[in-house]
Amino acid sequence: MAGLVAGCITSTGLASELISMVVNISGGHAFIALILTMICCIILGMGVPTTANYCIMAATCAPILMSPAIGIEKICAHFFVFYFGIVADITPPVALAAYAGSAIAKAPPMKTAFNATRLAIAAFIVPYIFAFTPAMLFENVSPLINIVNAGPVLTNFLIVLEIILICATALLGIFGVAAALNGYLYGNMNILMRIIICAGGLSMLIPGIITDLIGLILVGFVFIVQYMKRNK
Repeated sequence: MAGLVAGCITSTGLASELISMVVNISGGHAFIALILTMICCIILGMGVPTTANYCIMAATCAPILMSPAIGIEKICAHFFVFYFGIVADITPPVALAAYAGSAIAKAPPMKTAFNATRLAIAAFIVPYIFAFTPAMLFENVSPLINIVNAGPVLTNFLIVLEIILICATALLGIFGVAAALNGYLYGNMNILMRIIICAGGLSMLIPGIITDLIGLILVGFVFIVQYMKRNK
């Protein structure tokens, strides 16, 4: 069935039309193109099993991001579209995984689907990190500190350090955004704390040493405040 869908989209020219449409609407801006591609992936991935899901996404949506006008790395584009194709399992209106969960819990299916999306909303940010930070997928990794005449051992060590820092800041950033959206960290957070930790989390998701430091300070501040208030 996945072959039929991909074949129909390719032979009818819908794939090329889809690429042209997204590129024209986004004006060549990668972030807008990623949002539009995400919507396409969620729609096309509804109710599709995992393997077939990737076949469809690779044939229809990945070429959008890999087009010269957008310029997303090949591996990053494929990770992005596959990720959001799978996320369709918890996204209304189909949300097959949420329907299965609601049957087990004897809960309303659509309410379960919306709650699943709300709880996983921070995970929707992960593919954007892949797209804008290829080093997380071991693509185009450059040392954090360029040392003249550095040997291969030192260079490799610096590259590994760069990857570790990217992964650590991304995890902390997702933690901050998730805590802000759920409004809970050692206890309920007021709106000000939620805004601060959300801003800190988003800052850490943006590549760059300065944004990472700002985000770490903001997330750390809220963490300490909430930790000290935990017994009250």
